[in-house]
Amino acid sequence: MIPHADTPARPRTANTDRYRDGSAEQLLGEMSASATGTVRREDIRTELATLHAPIVHKIAVRYAHRGEPIDDIEQAAYLGLVKAINNFDPGIGDRFISYAVPVMQGEVKRHFRDRTWAIRVSRRLQELRAELNKTRQDFMRDHSRSPTVAELSVALGISEEETVEVISASEAYSPSSLDAPVSDEGDAATLGETLGAEDPELQHVVDGEALAPLLDELPETQRTVVLLRFYGNQTQAQIADQVGCSQMHVSRLLRRTLERLRQGLLAER
Repeated sequence: MIPHADTPARPRTANTDRYRDGSAEQLLGEMSASATGTVRREDIRTELATLHAPIVHKIAVRYAHRGEPIDDIEQAAYLGLVKAINNFDPGIGDRFISYAVPVMQGEVKRHFRDRTWAIRVSRRLQELRAELNKTRQDFMRDHSRSPTVAELSVALGISEEETVEVISASEAYSPSSLDAPVSDEGDAATLGETLGAEDPELQHVVDGEALAPLLDELPETQRTVVLLRFYGNQTQAQIADQVGCSQMHVSRLLRRTLERLRQGLLAER
């Protein structure tokens, strides 16, 4: 069982004597001798998790500056601790803490690798991102300027195309929030407010362009009726007065003409 990050009894200062007196190894030996699925095994696992809670917190604090909530990092470290408890062999004779710490650190690193990307990218690109950042820093220290793509490509030993891909992928690691202000002023707009919205009229552009030649092909009366109804916003009664026919005839003309236009638009697609 992984203790929840909000557990109130979580200690903050590690007592190193507790890790050196063999208590953990004794408990692990007892757990190994207990039958699988017994209550005692679960009690021992919980006791070991509580015993090593200060180490879990210490590891989480070490990685807390990377933008992830510390509770999430601690849960990842606890997961590593549970894996270490389940896989440790007491018969080897090593101290459990020497085995558990690298496992917990590895689980925390896996958390950052798998959970903190805005989009899913390949493992290779994730690994190259770390190399990219170090290469940039080294280059800027030595040359007092940012490297070009070509210079990064040579330093990393990859093609320029792959270098561009790594640069693009690295931007997915910590994207800007849409709620972030665009300046330091108190009433500054947020990034989301500066982004354009989709114009609902854009969806009619293609249909409008396709409709124009179809309207030109209509007989004059039908074209007039359609234009007066949908572009002039006139009622059927008003159209009937202008065209010189009954309102019922206008209704039939509209229905027949709209069907013809619809069929023409479908044929264009």
